[in-house]
Amino acid sequence: MNASQSHSSRPDVLIIGGGPAGATAAALLAMKGRDVVLVEKEAHPRFHIGESLLPRNLDIFERLGVLEQVREIGVHKPGAEFVSDRTGRSCAFPFHNALNRDRTHAWQVRRADFDALLFKNAGARGARCFERTRVTNVKLDSAGGRHIVSTQDESGSTREWYPRYVLDASGRDTFLASRMKVKTSNKYNNTAAVYAHFTGVTRREGELAGYISIHLAEDGWFWLIPLPGDTMSIGFVGNQSAWKERTGTPTDLLTGRIASSPTVAARVQGAQRVSEVYSTANYSYRAREGNGDGFLMIGDAYGFVDPMFSTGVLMAMTGGELGAEAAHVWLDDPARGKKLARSANEELSEAMDRISWLIYRVNDPVMRTLFMAPSNRFWMRDGIVNLLAGNLRGSWRAAFPVMCFKAVYHVLSALHRRGIEISLPETEMPSAGN
Repeated sequence: MNASQSHSSRPDVLIIGGGPAGATAAALLAMKGRDVVLVEKEAHPRFHIGESLLPRNLDIFERLGVLEQVREIGVHKPGAEFVSDRTGRSCAFPFHNALNRDRTHAWQVRRADFDALLFKNAGARGARCFERTRVTNVKLDSAGGRHIVSTQDESGSTREWYPRYVLDASGRDTFLASRMKVKTSNKYNNTAAVYAHFTGVTRREGELAGYISIHLAEDGWFWLIPLPGDTMSIGFVGNQSAWKERTGTPTDLLTGRIASSPTVAARVQGAQRVSEVYSTANYSYRAREGNGDGFLMIGDAYGFVDPMFSTGVLMAMTGGELGAEAAHVWLDDPARGKKLARSANEELSEAMDRISWLIYRVNDPVMRTLFMAPSNRFWMRDGIVNLLAGNLRGSWRAAFPVMCFKAVYHVLSALHRRGIEISLPETEMPSAGN
């Protein structure tokens, strides 16, 4: 970046939001020689959930040049386990069983440290990064000229930017989607979550050390994510029936839900909460239109699904890569860049649809039975592990086992509706008990 670029209000690209999607896009665009401005409303480090990464993240870390830095701040994650409150049984899904085995682990990270690392990397790569600076308005130029983006910093000072391209990576703020009135909440998966950090929580050992634990509870599920030190991230995600007629603070709600889960309560006995209790509602949504002349929504600014399978950061960073390429191409060839922007939204939508089919049925007794006793006939178990590892892009090799799994689910669901008892063999996967 030359001296004139460092003070220019006319960058090639302006990115709204300095989380994983925005920081990834900013770093990659800067590495391509583009003048890019990254605007973040808060200051890093700041608390955030989405702390469990997936093996497919590692490829992106390598392309960004931060693989070893992430390793240093992470807890080794070789897989995920599902625990049933009803039976007390645990079933593990190690990543080395995935169909794609070139990456067989990931890490769990404190998002405050992780996001700060990515933001700093964007600046080191040449992006102009601004913290504590809020985007207050965007006027999009549909004629292919420069847009107008208004910002305000913590001192109240305002500034106008004139980028040729805008990437909206504003996360759950959904800056453009909300203002354009194209955001659609998924009523089919109308869930809410409460979560906090704890110390003194019982950790898995042996083969399950570092696993994320998904505890299947009544009307929802818990995540237990081991973080560096003795910290454990614990959250409960529930559907409407889980919150119906419940009153009290988020702290009361989380405490009550933990107490009502025998498997989680056993692990939390004697633990101490070391953070505030946070809450989030209306988890799943998507923008009906996520791109247009000189702009593209990426990451959570475009869409989000229930975080059960830890796909949030991967979706965000994948969106950051796709968005960076679309913007880079658009600056020289708007017609081709617009096609890439459409393809970016379509690819993310297809990935969300692929994983959502499982997530939306997590409270279904048949689905829970299948998860707790996974068969590997027709590679069904390995196909599910493949999804859990973040291999969300479609391929026939990955699609066939999942199609078989869906077929088994539908057959067993039909039997269940007729009152026929479903009995599956015990899983051969390692068990952690309670």
